[in-house]
Amino acid sequence: MQTYKSSVSLIRATSYESAALRESLITLLEPLGGIAAFVKPGQKVLLKPNLLTGARPTKECTTRAELVSEVAKMVIEAGGKPFLGDSPAFGSAKGVAIANGYLPLIQELNLPIVEFHGQRYQTVSENFNHLLLCKEAMEADVIINLPKVKSHLQLTLTMGVKNLFGCVPGKMKAWWHMEAGKDANRFGEMLVETAKTINPDLTILDGIIGHEGNGPSGGEPRNLGILAAASNVFALDRAILEILNVSPQQVPTVAASQRLGICPELDEIEFPLLHPDLLQISDWRLPDKLMPIDFAMPRVIKSTFKHLYIRFIKEPMNTYSRG
Repeated sequence: MQTYKSSVSLIRATSYESAALRESLITLLEPLGGIAAFVKPGQKVLLKPNLLTGARPTKECTTRAELVSEVAKMVIEAGGKPFLGDSPAFGSAKGVAIANGYLPLIQELNLPIVEFHGQRYQTVSENFNHLLLCKEAMEADVIINLPKVKSHLQLTLTMGVKNLFGCVPGKMKAWWHMEAGKDANRFGEMLVETAKTINPDLTILDGIIGHEGNGPSGGEPRNLGILAAASNVFALDRAILEILNVSPQQVPTVAASQRLGICPELDEIEFPLLHPDLLQISDWRLPDKLMPIDFAMPRVIKSTFKHLYIRFIKEPMNTYSRG
């Protein structure tokens, strides 16, 4: 039973232009205490964007570099030491970031990009008594989760909780699809346990332009015009469903967090700025048809080889050709 209301900050935001975006972020975070409520001087701060793929850089499949840049600057001003990390489905974090326009940000702020490496961490769940998670996230002083709101062929929607699956290193994600994906409830619970174990300090959701339809990469951009922030990632995801008019039972991560008693009901969430009712849209496009969550062994093998090819052959060749 919660003894206090989780707070989700919601605002309208329509621009990725630096000055406008910075002003939006200051407004967004002010009810939560500002960035200084989360970052203290000298702390190592992991920025965890959605770096899904470098294959469709104009289709809003990843968290915008502009948003990551402004958050990184705010962290630096608070005295923190930001670094960027993710474990993309295909390729390296740095390769996918550069393909999606992150290079100016990396160079301007001298922002390190780390490749995640796995280590087993105990959880309190009986069903998932160990998870292979990246030590770079688990050992960071602060984690700022920076998801993109997208429709998802297997999970209906991907938001804050699903973005933390990127803290499962390398191709372990495909193995989890194979191991737990035969049961959508179990897979949703695995994602929730992952998010609970990682326990991000702050989640800022990029919903200025989302990705609807056959996501997470095969859909199309959609102007949504929102930014959301919360320290409780489960409350944030629940609020976004209200904006998009999607039932929690349609989204395995949200349904699982409700079953496990860690997702507050809507009336248990405080909205200090805008209420989801004021931001609702009725025509957000979900996938045309949901795909099975589980991966068969041939798909895991094929996926693994594709990942290795992109990371160790294609990306180095692209770097060489640019030189």
